[in-house]
Amino acid sequence: MRRRPRTLTGRLAGMLAGLVLAAAALVAVAAPAQAASLTQVASFGSNPGNLAMYAYRPDNLPSGAPAVVLLHGCAQNATGYFANSGWQKYADQWKFTLIVPEQRSANNSSSCFNWFETGDTSRGQGEALSIKQMVDHARSSYGTAANRVYVSGLSAGGAMSAAMLATYPDVFAAGSIIAGVPYRCATGMINAFSCMSPGVDKTPAQWGDLVRNAHPGYSGPRPKVAVWHGTSDYTVAAANATESRDQWTNVLGVAQTPTSTAQLPASTTLEVYGNDVVRVYRVSGMGHGTPVDPGAGADQCGTAAAYFLDTICSAYRDALFFGLNGGGPTPTPTPSPTASPSPTGAPTCVTASNYAHVTAGRAYHSGGYAYANGSNQRMGLYNTFYTTTLRQTAPNHWVIGC
Repeated sequence: MRRRPRTLTGRLAGMLAGLVLAAAALVAVAAPAQAASLTQVASFGSNPGNLAMYAYRPDNLPSGAPAVVLLHGCAQNATGYFANSGWQKYADQWKFTLIVPEQRSANNSSSCFNWFETGDTSRGQGEALSIKQMVDHARSSYGTAANRVYVSGLSAGGAMSAAMLATYPDVFAAGSIIAGVPYRCATGMINAFSCMSPGVDKTPAQWGDLVRNAHPGYSGPRPKVAVWHGTSDYTVAAANATESRDQWTNVLGVAQTPTSTAQLPASTTLEVYGNDVVRVYRVSGMGHGTPVDPGAGADQCGTAAAYFLDTICSAYRDALFFGLNGGGPTPTPTPSPTASPSPTGAPTCVTASNYAHVTAGRAYHSGGYAYANGSNQRMGLYNTFYTTTLRQTAPNHWVIGC
């Protein structure tokens, strides 16, 4: 059954009433008003995935403006994600279109995008094609730029964001995966839950091959990718952030060792890989949700609600990463200081149980596993029976081995 947005009829009635009153009063000069609103698009293509399309076009939007696709999580909808994620603020400020797909309960009883179904995450098929058709519609109907299209999503939407980056690298210039999983981590409902937690461990090359096989023969530029994850996310294990990092650094041909790190608000650590083509944001203590930071500051946005967690404004950071700040250059994160070598030149190495490493602050645990601070390498089970040697390479940055 086709669902109508709850407030569409009311908005149309209000707009018509306002026009009638304005005409009757013969107002000579009208004060400028923010009339833009999230609006459902009735038809945008063959829509094989049976999704709904919503779009937001700020007032005075210039021709050739960028477009950002926003993909909600399970039990969410387009209206709620648009209202709470904080993206509207920057769309208004820097003038770009928002495209907000919505899952239908007929497709998934929990309103999740079907990121684990191969028919919905393959190029030219299902939900992936429906989302691509929304982008095509925005370009032909709104005049959005073909080379400045981006995607961001949470949880199931984050996994679907990864799918769009993998299947349509010729469409998206960059993307953001929030509390998501690597592309093709799961290929059906049976392994979807184990993919979410504790996660699936593959080599960077294995993960990269899954992306390359999504569009065989493609040799053009690949989108750059930002990965967001809370270290206390027990719905989608934090290990997925590391696996996503491995996937996209491999696809983009850069090492899995960060070229710089930075400390951001809300105890957020930013790792930059290569020439800033992959970013990983780890929000300390955050659970499962989109990071927001309500407030009026330039780097504040969003509304705290279920699955919108008051920590740091991810929309602001992603908008800068995408280069949406009025066409200006993307700010480069300030690298954290590197560790000074010891007088003898010998590295600092510690061999201990994974439990002891976590207790001493050299590692953290998530989903039953221990991970080295800084490198976020998986060390094995979090208990006293697994022993690991860690080597310190920078302040609060440890790697496995010595």
